[in-house]
Amino acid sequence: MKRTKIIDALKKVSYGQDINIRGWVRTCRGSKQVAFIALNDGSTINNIQIVADLEKLGEDALKPVTTGACLSVTGKLVQSQGKGQSVEVQADIIEVLGTADPNIYPLQKKGHSMEFLREIAHLRPRTNTFGAVFRIRHNMAYAIHKFFHDRGFFYFHTPIITASDCEGAGQMFQVTTMNLSDIKKDEQGNVVYDSDFFGKQASLTVSGQLEGELAAMGLGAIYTFGPTFRAENSNTPRHLAEFWMIEPEVAFYDITDNMDLAEEFIKYCVSWALENCRDDVQFLNDHFDKELIIRLEGVLKEPFARVTYTEGIKILEEAIAGGHKFEFPVFWGADLASEHERYLVEQHFKRPVILTDYPKEIKAFYMKLNDDDQTVRAMDVLFPKIGEIIGGSEREADYDKLMSRIKEMNIPMKDMWWYLDTRRFGACPHAGFGLGFERLLLFVTGMANIRDVIPFPRTPNCADF
Repeated sequence: MKRTKIIDALKKVSYGQDINIRGWVRTCRGSKQVAFIALNDGSTINNIQIVADLEKLGEDALKPVTTGACLSVTGKLVQSQGKGQSVEVQADIIEVLGTADPNIYPLQKKGHSMEFLREIAHLRPRTNTFGAVFRIRHNMAYAIHKFFHDRGFFYFHTPIITASDCEGAGQMFQVTTMNLSDIKKDEQGNVVYDSDFFGKQASLTVSGQLEGELAAMGLGAIYTFGPTFRAENSNTPRHLAEFWMIEPEVAFYDITDNMDLAEEFIKYCVSWALENCRDDVQFLNDHFDKELIIRLEGVLKEPFARVTYTEGIKILEEAIAGGHKFEFPVFWGADLASEHERYLVEQHFKRPVILTDYPKEIKAFYMKLNDDDQTVRAMDVLFPKIGEIIGGSEREADYDKLMSRIKEMNIPMKDMWWYLDTRRFGACPHAGFGLGFERLLLFVTGMANIRDVIPFPRTPNCADF
């Protein structure tokens, strides 16, 4: 008999119909006469109840049916007599597809800490919590592609291996085929890459933005969506060494167009989660963050506040004068910390904030200078509980101004001739931003640690799976 997914079975009203359900046992309880098995196949947060009559099935039928075991159940779909579900299956045949020894199977009915579940990341998708998180992750990825596709953007694949450092930070994972125990060096002790696979130093990308800009110069409106890598020795709940980025880039956009796109985009994603992942979001709201749904709905109610960095600094300084204490100092020119960003969002404006016009010294070389020659047309979208969730800018389109900024910031551009060509040949105004996918998921799921919204987190000393 063809298998029916549990998400579909729970919607059926064709009582008395024979049905086949397959999944993993969440719980098994009952008496000598009848047992009740909660089965889940990952298609939904909700289990389906299997009613097993031991007189009909045989008293030994349920001996291998333990938490974690995989079953195929054939029986009749009937209206449930109990609370919490509309239908259940009266089992005629129970086939054990895979056993799970209860003495060693680590996932039992009791609650487990997030730290413990990270140690068994190969099994945590079987839990209710991570089933919900990863179904939401799928839906957010689908929503992102749909949003851009419906608006005429083209999905553009930028390289994972690159010779350029978009951010100028230098914290990149190197890629090499050289024998690390016998590295060739010159007289000054510098590594010689002429015999390496690419003939030059190569690394895993920190961003697809620069290549995305090239594509926008020919296709008009593009977005990237792929893995990026940063070799920062950071163990905070907001950082990963491997994460996913969404980076739209649009020709003929200015900073205002960019802000409009960012706000529309993120509201679309939040709305999609509320409409299409309601059961999973409700579960996370009930079990992890009682204000999750209120916070998600709050994002959709009002326009985001739009203020300049200078205005933001003034608000923070006034807060300090009024007695508020921050761990990190506040002054014009400071790179705002998460505590500053969250104060603006959560306590002052009480809604998401788009902060613009940052000092040029704390932003990347490619951002367009304002007329004051002190600030750039940057924009960061700040969210409650997260801080910065989007960073972007209008790009510098003028070749001479871009070169001046490159020299000013000592950016090594010997391998970036192709990027500069876009300012030499048919340059146009353009803008874009980057959204860290996992930070979006942190907000949508209410999870406290970014390691719990990606299947296999990559952090310092952690690459076990």
